[in-house]
Amino acid sequence: MEAIEAILTRRSIRSYTDKPIDGHLLQTILEAGFSAPSAGNQQPWHFVLLDDKTLFENILTFHPHAHMLSEAQKAILVCGDLNLEKFKGYWMLDCSAATQNMLLAAHASSIGSCWLGIYPREDRIIKMRELLNMPSHVVPFSLISLGYPAEQKGMENRYSQARIHYNAW
Repeated sequence: MEAIEAILTRRSIRSYTDKPIDGHLLQTILEAGFSAPSAGNQQPWHFVLLDDKTLFENILTFHPHAHMLSEAQKAILVCGDLNLEKFKGYWMLDCSAATQNMLLAAHASSIGSCWLGIYPREDRIIKMRELLNMPSHVVPFSLISLGYPAEQKGMENRYSQARIHYNAW
């Protein structure tokens, strides 16, 4: 799949089949995350690969929009490491870029995915840290559910000329 096609056709998939995801595809998705741009090339991220159904069930107790985890084969928790931050406050932009790269890589590999927000919800951050026994300088940012799609969604045209401004507002 070409890059522009992947960008324009990627959709949040919330229903998955039980087909396992090949380790090579997971590696490709993670490589895409590591290839994201970051401020000053700081790369302040860590990725936690999850596939334990008990962990998924625990996440469902504190994340109200994580129902797709009950069918997901895998998930990737994107975390920002404040100790790796060169430019204060940019870690969340960097983690956003890494998350988007992984969503696009998944889609280009025929894997469905959905971005589940953790940061800036303090309750979700605390519960995720507790669940995974994470250090306090690492902030859970986003959770990406992964699985082969059990639903098909068409492309949406979201282009809006009304939101484009030239040289001034």
